[in-house]
Amino acid sequence: MGTAEVELDGRPGESLRASSISRSFHGVQALRGVSLELRRGEVLGLIGPNGAGKSTLVNVLSGFDRPTRGRVHLGGRDITRWRAGRRGRNGLARTFQHSHAFRGLSVRENVAVSALGNGASQRDASRRAEELLELLGLAPYADVPAATLAHGDERRLGVARALATEPHYVLLDEPAAGLPEAEVPDFAAVVRSVRDEHGAGVLLIDHNMALIMDVCDRIQVLDQGETLAVGTPDEIRANLDVAAAYLGESAVTEE
Repeated sequence: MGTAEVELDGRPGESLRASSISRSFHGVQALRGVSLELRRGEVLGLIGPNGAGKSTLVNVLSGFDRPTRGRVHLGGRDITRWRAGRRGRNGLARTFQHSHAFRGLSVRENVAVSALGNGASQRDASRRAEELLELLGLAPYADVPAATLAHGDERRLGVARALATEPHYVLLDEPAAGLPEAEVPDFAAVVRSVRDEHGAGVLLIDHNMALIMDVCDRIQVLDQGETLAVGTPDEIRANLDVAAAYLGESAVTEE
């Protein structure tokens, strides 16, 4: 077991862990020895500028890419070489920056299909679909084709489809992009319910810093493929390097 993995302080059996992950593309280093731990029942924010390596790390965690070096563990098991589908069946779900919905199916059918694909019965899949559409404010669009949804509603559908698999860990890649600002507090409540009512761990990537600071228990900051800082929202807000680079000078704690 590598040093970086030993330094992570959660219990291995109750976390999704990345240890010393590096990933290069044609000589370009996208990730440089990044370690991360997502625990059950917490929201971990992942922030950084475009090109910092956030989506690359999510791809490695979810099985859509493999690291050049490093290991990924889920519930204490080494899943580094598992395909995405196997990870999904073992409690790991994710959303995408671009819609992966079945555009010819209705919104309800999209959510039910995700549940069915993870082994739910027809009855349970229908129940989950109804509950999630209500939770995410999509019930009025239940019977319309997914292709007709506005961008913000597409994002919510992606979250509903991920949650339909009843995951232990869910990776949300910019889920609030395109949401009207007035709807962000309602979305924050959804994220909290995933943590509090379902006991899942949530990895949240988003550029809406108000959302990140409001809903996250911890925040990890990436910069040029490396971890710049990890801490509570107050600790990240008070970090001068992070505040100057990502949050603006006004976010630096006043003396």
